[in-house]
Amino acid sequence: MDTLPVSPVGEEDISQPQQQWEKNPLENLDSATQIRQQPRDPPTQTLELVVSPDPACQILENPQGTEKPVTGLEVDSDKSHGPTSGVREPLQASDFWYCPDGSFVKKILIRGHGLDKPKLGSHCRVLAFGFPFGSGPPEGWTELTMGVGPWREETWGELIEKCLESMCQGEEAELQLPGHSGPPIRLTLASFTQGRDSWELETSEKEALAKEERARGTELFRAGNPEAAAQCYGRALRLLLTLPPPGPPERIVLHANLAACQLLLGQPHLASQSCDRVLEREPGHLKALYRRGVAQAALGNLEKATADLKKVLALDPQNGAAQEELRKVVIQGKKQDARLAKGLRKMFG
Repeated sequence: MDTLPVSPVGEEDISQPQQQWEKNPLENLDSATQIRQQPRDPPTQTLELVVSPDPACQILENPQGTEKPVTGLEVDSDKSHGPTSGVREPLQASDFWYCPDGSFVKKILIRGHGLDKPKLGSHCRVLAFGFPFGSGPPEGWTELTMGVGPWREETWGELIEKCLESMCQGEEAELQLPGHSGPPIRLTLASFTQGRDSWELETSEKEALAKEERARGTELFRAGNPEAAAQCYGRALRLLLTLPPPGPPERIVLHANLAACQLLLGQPHLASQSCDRVLEREPGHLKALYRRGVAQAALGNLEKATADLKKVLALDPQNGAAQEELRKVVIQGKKQDARLAKGLRKMFG
């Protein structure tokens, strides 16, 4: 699919060599936090709990340098595969937690302690077993930081993060995934450090985190991973949407970049909505007009596609990508008219 080779002055956007998206220089995100294997036995420390609100299953981003230790419950790895007593009480409804987006059901095997749960920036010590080969973290002890690191971009990363956000210190759980067969997936949260909810962040912190997510998203997009890039742009937007209106101009570029990802992922309806957000604030945004035109053509809304592409050409008559896309829309319209005429002849002939 051809794309729009234009970008307003001062705007930073994403590029995709295969699709000939326009290239603009962006900062690269330095993901300093990596997944690493840990010793088999976790340290024994004193647990200090602080009661705080816990929005269920919210995906959060991480400020750097904000960790405050509240860790330390010793977990016997030999006991992490089953109940601590010989006979376990029958499971109750309260032993199950259903992720709001329907991605998994958590069956609590051993309840944790206290009310505090991992949040943005929490450094978690996790025991993981049962992930399909090559699709999960290394089996055994792993350290993960909520909202930070490339582990979140893996296919299993978002699922683990959502599960950890619902767990208490020392909790052991089994995850039931729709359509998953094979050994059960099991997670134990041995310890974690104090984190913060996104609403606790200052405006400058949110903007800095959004900038990092945007840079990382662009890096992933250029590497040919629009799905992971879309997740980064989405996290950045969720941070900025909490700021007072009208919000920073960064949101315009994020929505436009998200639309590019959605087109590549075969989601024209979502791409059109993302472009709407851009055009509400900047009606002459060329890339949003072009991408919405492409999305409308994919949805079969040829009149709307033609209108958007003609607006692009009115603003930039030499735009080759828009000219080519408009030519395709015209051909598609002629074929559609021919099929309609043929159907009418059969009906009335």
